[in-house]
Amino acid sequence: MINFNGNLHSKDSYFLNQENRGLRYGDALFEAIRVVNNKVFFLEDHYLRLMASMRILRMEIPMNFSMEFLEEQILATVNANNLQSKPVRIRFTVFRNNGGLYLPKTNDISYIVEANALNTPFFILNEGAYEVELFKDFYVNADMLSTLKTNNKIINVVGSVFASENGYQNCLLLNQDKRVVEALNGNVFLVKGNLIKTPSVKDGCLNGIIRKKLIGILGALEGYEFEESAISPFELQKADELFITNAIVGIQPITKYRKKEYGSTVAADLLGKLNAAARLN
Repeated sequence: MINFNGNLHSKDSYFLNQENRGLRYGDALFEAIRVVNNKVFFLEDHYLRLMASMRILRMEIPMNFSMEFLEEQILATVNANNLQSKPVRIRFTVFRNNGGLYLPKTNDISYIVEANALNTPFFILNEGAYEVELFKDFYVNADMLSTLKTNNKIINVVGSVFASENGYQNCLLLNQDKRVVEALNGNVFLVKGNLIKTPSVKDGCLNGIIRKKLIGILGALEGYEFEESAISPFELQKADELFITNAIVGIQPITKYRKKEYGSTVAADLLGKLNAAARLN
């Protein structure tokens, strides 16, 4: 079942048409959210990011769009799919309503909530082979729009095709200054000794929820030094560890980039702390 504006529809029903602005112009935002046993992980962070993004895109935020409303619609969709006792991936999509060309006729919005079962209730460390390469066909433009989770993800789509065609599990994206920005499906962190780095949002990376949580965790830990700073491709092969973060996987260690192979000791340490934060949130 799919939740469209509070009404539940079967997954094979047709409730959108060719005028949908998300389809026509990518005029849409989405949040990928993990839910376990009817508990929404990092609900406040997802809600605040969505509201901030809607304001930036000049979408009209409905009066009833509270954090409680968001949670209610997510759980209604989980329950309609009989997934209340399972870990679930939610996609909450918001798009501007039909009408207009580039200039919309209205800034009012609609939303869709989708729910799909996940395999594990908490984040686990995948230590299987995970090789990445730089994707250099196109670049991320480092501005505020690139930090939002919009439906304008064509570079991620083409990069994913490139990775699949060449036997990589993922690719790292570069900005116009040839700095490493993020992975195709999440933020990237680099470990060298006790130093942990991740690109700044000023470099054009997604303002990720798990990225934010790890920055908070690292700020309270002794034994690690943390920086938000640019990462050059040259640094990748000098690193001890590289890992990717997103709200569904948590932390994904990178095991190989070109001829360099990496460990996952720090990733495993931080994953335990991330799971603890998820249970407490």
